[in-house]
Amino acid sequence: MMNATIIYGSDTGATEYVIENYLKDILEIYFELDCVEVNSIEPNIWNTEDLIIIGLSTWYDGILQSDWDDYFDEFKEIDFTGKTVALFGLGDQVGYGEYFVDGIGILAKEILKNGGEIIGHWPSEGYEFETSKASLDENTFYGLALDEDNQDELSYERVKRWVLQIQKEYQEKLSAKAQTSIA
Repeated sequence: MMNATIIYGSDTGATEYVIENYLKDILEIYFELDCVEVNSIEPNIWNTEDLIIIGLSTWYDGILQSDWDDYFDEFKEIDFTGKTVALFGLGDQVGYGEYFVDGIGILAKEILKNGGEIIGHWPSEGYEFETSKASLDENTFYGLALDEDNQDELSYERVKRWVLQIQKEYQEKLSAKAQTSIA
């Protein structure tokens, strides 16, 4: 079984709710799973070969969730070379449509800048927002976007599809790595 660590922050409990009620049960089918709040992580947590799953919400006008905001200067210094990361984020596409899930994009850009690989890109179809720093291109987010304020009835199915997607992408990555080491 593959290993994964979820690192998350949650001010109001919405991100933690998604993890506890949707994400963990599905992920545990495919992964041995650890779950850690960003405000209590040890620096060596990033020294892993395992899949890293980052969860956060975006606040107000594109601000990172408070624990991620507090940790952001340290986060920008992490060497992500050889690391595989998947991101998911919560946002409000109606009330804050010009900043929808910006937190995903803010962290994704640092991960990529520091040598990491991101899996689990998610289609932006089915969302109604103006702009987002989480947009990889006009049709794709860097990671899973959830709107528990306006589309909570879609969250479970989105999480389920996303977990299947990242499981497949990560398995393919591990297989390719194993083939390379054999050759």
